Amino acid sequence: MSTLPSAYAVPFWVDRTDEPHVYRLVNLGDEPVRGVRVTLLGSGHLVPVDPRPLPPGRTLTLTLLAVDSRDSIAVVRWFRPDGDEYVWRFAF
Repeated sequence: MSTLPSAYAVPFWVDRTDEPHVYRLVNLGDEPVRGVRVTLLGSGHLVPVDPRPLPPGRTLTLTLLAVDSRDSIAVVRWFRPDGDEYVWRFAF
């Protein structure tokens, strides 16, 4: 009988200190992630951020313009070191 891999906890925390226009995505995990990309669904605009690596403890700043937080969701996409892709979303 094979065993299933254990659950993978989302490594990010959203720092909302400067909301409603600036949010920081912090990698609280113990491994670096790469190709981190964020898109915005809903009203408003997200200042584009190139896909990038995010080592543990590092932060990616997200700047939102004209966002209505009641109907907007951020979708975060990244790759783990083994190449597996993950997607996570958060509301404002």
